[in-house]
Formats: sequence, C-alpha cells, structure tokens
Amino acid sequence: MPVGTQGTIKGLTTDQLETIGCQIILGNTYHLELRPGSQLIDDLGGLHKFMNWKRALLTDSGGFQMVSLLHLADITEEGVTFQSPVDGKPMLLTPEESIHIQNNIGADIIMALDDVVKTTITGPRIEEAMYRTLRWIDRCIAAHKKPDVQNLFGIVQGGLDPVLRDICMRGLVERNLPGYAIGGLAGGEDKDSFWRVVAQCTAGLPEDKPRYVMGVGYPLDIVVCSALGADMYDCVYPTRTARFGSALVPEGVLKLKQNAMATDERPIDPSCPCMVCKNYTRAYLHCLVTKDPMGSQLLSYHNLSFMARLSRDLHMSILEGRFPEFVRGFLRVQFPKGDVPKWVHNAMEVAGIDISECCTPTNCQHDAMEAAGVDISDFCPPTKCP
Repeated sequence: MPVGTQGTIKGLTTDQLETIGCQIILGNTYHLELRPGSQLIDDLGGLHKFMNWKRALLTDSGGFQMVSLLHLADITEEGVTFQSPVDGKPMLLTPEESIHIQNNIGADIIMALDDVVKTTITGPRIEEAMYRTLRWIDRCIAAHKKPDVQNLFGIVQGGLDPVLRDICMRGLVERNLPGYAIGGLAGGEDKDSFWRVVAQCTAGLPEDKPRYVMGVGYPLDIVVCSALGADMYDCVYPTRTARFGSALVPEGVLKLKQNAMATDERPIDPSCPCMVCKNYTRAYLHCLVTKDPMGSQLLSYHNLSFMARLSRDLHMSILEGRFPEFVRGFLRVQFPKGDVPKWVHNAMEVAGIDISECCTPTNCQHDAMEAAGVDISDFCPPTKCP
C-alpha cells in the first residue's frame, strides 16, 4: 500500500495511482484529525469522496505516532496524549476516539489503537505494551459503530519476545477479527529477528484472514514475508526514496543523482512499461532530481509502478503454483554474485523454498556442510569461512 498520510500521495493524482494499478492506499488517523479534521471529512462524504479515490482505503490508528512522535506523547491506560506539532495543543487519542475518528473518515479497513514500542527496547515496557494492546482491542471493538462496512484489524505486539507475541496472537484470534496485523517491526531490529517474528505470527494467525506486516516496504522484505505467509504491507519507502533521487529497479536501487547518470540515455529500467521509463532518460531525470520537484514526482510514479508490478507478479506466481521459481528468479537478479544474505536463506528454509542455486557455498551451504561434518573451507574465502 502506498502511504498517503493526509489523503494524498505526494506529487501524484488519484488518476495516476489508478493507472499504476494501486488497489488500496493508507491514510493516517492522527494526521487527518489534525488537518483537515475527521468531522469535516465526514461532512463532505468521507475520505473516498474527499480525495476522489474509488478504490480501497486503510487508516492507521495513530498508534505509530507513539514511536515517531514519542517526544510529544504521554502514554497512559486511558490513551495517549499528543502535543500537536501544528499548534502545540494537546490531543488525547483513546481507543474509543481513534475508532470514532476512523468511522468518520470512512476507510474500508481500520486499525485498532495499540501501544507501540520500538523493537530495540527491552525490559518490562514490552510486556506492558502487549497487555495494554489486548485491553485496548476490546475498547476498540465496543466503540466500532460501522462493522458492516468497515473491517477492524487487530495488531499483534510483543516486541521480539516469542512468548509475548504468542499471548497477543492468541488473544486477538479469540476476538475473531476480520484481519490481523503484525506490528512493532521495521524499527531497527536485526533482520534475523525480524523474519522470525513474521514467521511466528503468520504461522499462528488464521490462514483465511488477511495478515498484514506493518511498515514493511523494501522489495526483498516483501518477497521474504510473502514466502512466510504475509499478505499485506505498507511503507513510505518507494516515494520517500524517490524524493532523494533513487529509483527502484530489479537489481536494487539506481541513484539518479550520481554524475554517471548525467549522459546516460537509457531509461531507468528498460523492462519497465511505466510512462516514465517510456518517455524519459536517466540523463533527463538526473537534471530534474538535482534541481526540480518534477524529478521526485516522476521517480515516485516509477517506484510505485515498480512496486505494483512486483506485487502483481508475486501474486500471479502464487495463483499459478510457481512461487518458488519466482523467488529464485528475484534473488538471482538482486544477488547476481550469489551473495544472498544469511537471514534470507534461513527464512526461505523455514518457508520450504530451496534457494541453494541462487547462493554461493559461503552463504547458503556452509552451515549445512559443517553440520554434516564436511569441511568446505578450501572453497570459501577466509573472511566468510574462517
């Protein structure tokens, strides 16, 4: 899902988003309540009509701002009090108020208010936040006035502690919600911890309900999490990296600000059918990203096109029963030297996808050979296999 915090994807129209193939956009409860206000949005027919978007919408609960605006927030059992970054006035966001605001906004999927802490935090605060999240979900359910037209998703918390994650999962599943999110990730934790939490949660959540990993948007992460059973993602990464002059390509990231781009007459990605790649060269975009806002708009269009195409291809490979081949093809392009990260190999092993053909022995087979008592050190660089 592209992130349209205040009802807009920066620099793009809703017609362009439809052309790209976006099916759902994320908006933010906290920011939409600050400006223009959920009551005004409701009075004008809801966010769909307000922003002229006929497809699906999801609104975050405002819980993430407990992390991103922690210096402006005071968290209690009642809710979280923010100091407005606009005018400095206090705003109390309770579970009931979050749901009320989201009912006014009118998104198709709304998120329960959860107590969010960074995964890099340890100690009793993680347990406190998890149990508070479970208490708050009941308040959100009770406050929800439009369950027939808006789907309320719960959010699994618990940090990197598998016991706490399991308690939260079981508690949410008992409430039989329309969908479930995996929260509290993509906040600085190491990748090995990241994928293990995703794997645990997707294994424990119902297969017939959407499983949404919040805040995840790197292409590699999406492919790995999909292999582990996740269905939905959101992130500012595709548009934010565009504003810094970087384009997403099958091989990774193309930095248009680099001097080498100044005379490059190729498109960003020759295999991409988007209007940016059909009409503009790297040299032209290089001039724009260093001097003109149009550069970030064109790169945002391309990056969202790339992500939409990746999602469609991934989805189609699952429907056609060739997802393992899709994963291997993706990894071969991303890591042509076979240097697939160890955490990816470990995650794919749990997912039951053999990626050994994409990896050098140092990255994929060393541990297996060591466990089997086979010495392959003669074939491995000393820095990789001491």
